[in-house]
Amino acid sequence: MNFTSHRLPFLPLRANAPFMKKYFAEFLGTFGLIFAGTGAIIINQASHGAIGHAGIALTFGLIVLAMIHTFGDVSGAHFNPAVSLGFAIARRFSWSNVPGYIGAQLLGACGASLVLRFLFPESETLGATLPSGVWSQSFIIEIILSFFLMLTILSVSIGGKEKGITAGMAIGAVVGLEAMFAGPISGASMNPARSLAPALVSGHLDQIWIYLTAPIIGALLAIPACICVRESECCGAKCKASS
Repeated sequence: MNFTSHRLPFLPLRANAPFMKKYFAEFLGTFGLIFAGTGAIIINQASHGAIGHAGIALTFGLIVLAMIHTFGDVSGAHFNPAVSLGFAIARRFSWSNVPGYIGAQLLGACGASLVLRFLFPESETLGATLPSGVWSQSFIIEIILSFFLMLTILSVSIGGKEKGITAGMAIGAVVGLEAMFAGPISGASMNPARSLAPALVSGHLDQIWIYLTAPIIGALLAIPACICVRESECCGAKCKASS
């Protein structure tokens, strides 16, 4: 089955891009996301707040935007296991590519956290996501954040060339916005790889299950919502209008 049409994630994919190039693009993009995003958290702590919470949220949004436009035409710029699973379940991505994509994302994320551990050995958590309150609060927030992120991704990854060009800006804006208001409570992960890598490298695996499950649940919930909201075909199906 051919999955190289304009309806794939973010930007039109190069139909002849070898799978290893796609996997390497996912590795590099996820590495950049974790290095810049969690790096901003670490440097903010090391510099006694020089970057600030708004700066951290902006860093996450901008690195997502940059990586989408850098690698979007090669791999589709997932950089997130929940997104890869969501696209596969939505029948807009081949299941045969899911293990390679998720493996590349996890390796890229762990590689970035290892580099940050080398650069900042004094950092205790390496920017890991930890709930600031009860687990249920962060769990529900992460589901909702991931739902709207995936809904945005599904919506902007269909349509014409002009929509594809602005997709990175829309997705980066959602990531930055959600990190801005929800970061102090749940960490605004929305990405299992983003949370798992610093948790593994730093040894802080407390409540990691929240960030492995909630983003996937939120991403999956976005699929029926997209089907029923979009007027044109979405996610391989149509929502039948009631008579």
